Amino acid sequence: MATTPTPLHPWDEHNRKLYAHVHPPDWVNPAPAPRYNLVVIGGGTAGLVTAAGAAGLGAKVALVEKHLLGGDCLNVGCVPSKALLRASRAVAEARRAVEFGVRVGGEIIVDFPAVMERMRRLRADISPHDSAARFRDLGIDVFIGSAKFIGPDTVRVGDRSLRFAKAVIATGARAAAPPIPGLQDVPYLTNETLFSLTELPKRLGIIGAGPIGCEMAQAFARFGSEVFL
Repeated sequence: MATTPTPLHPWDEHNRKLYAHVHPPDWVNPAPAPRYNLVVIGGGTAGLVTAAGAAGLGAKVALVEKHLLGGDCLNVGCVPSKALLRASRAVAEARRAVEFGVRVGGEIIVDFPAVMERMRRLRADISPHDSAARFRDLGIDVFIGSAKFIGPDTVRVGDRSLRFAKAVIATGARAAAPPIPGLQDVPYLTNETLFSLTELPKRLGIIGAGPIGCEMAQAFARFGSEVFL
């Protein structure tokens, strides 16, 4: 049976739909093939493309993911960040509408819970493309669980042993907390938790001016947060 990843929040209809596709709770790992041409560990962008490409060329492929298929891009990266950017652009356009001869009556109000609900809905609607069922239908054996190498040509996932000719490790990365005194004593956010917010923060400090940092600084400033980048 599938293992349980970090819970999605809030546990609404959209996150339940997402979860059902990318970490189906009733998933039963298949009986392994005698030997795989390729075992892919990690079901994020790189892992999914690698597995699908190899299977499309006729290889016997196993795909292993312990958390959420789709990885950062679907769940806590590209998809949710672009949904928030689009909403924030609508806010900026409404505020500048008069420059184009369009008068919007009254104050522009950002309904942040509705913004986040839209993001979760879009993410869930896209999730079938990264689902366990889709990759199973591509002829790939999908295993939900942690992979452990137990030999030069074998990994174990739960009680299943997968023998392979080649393996690809595409386990990705996660945000590293910088060694700032006191940081561990505050409930800081990362890209893995930012998209679970349901209330707009009055102030938001962003450490790191990479793509996601700059995108979220712009979006939350437009929503009305006081942002420090």
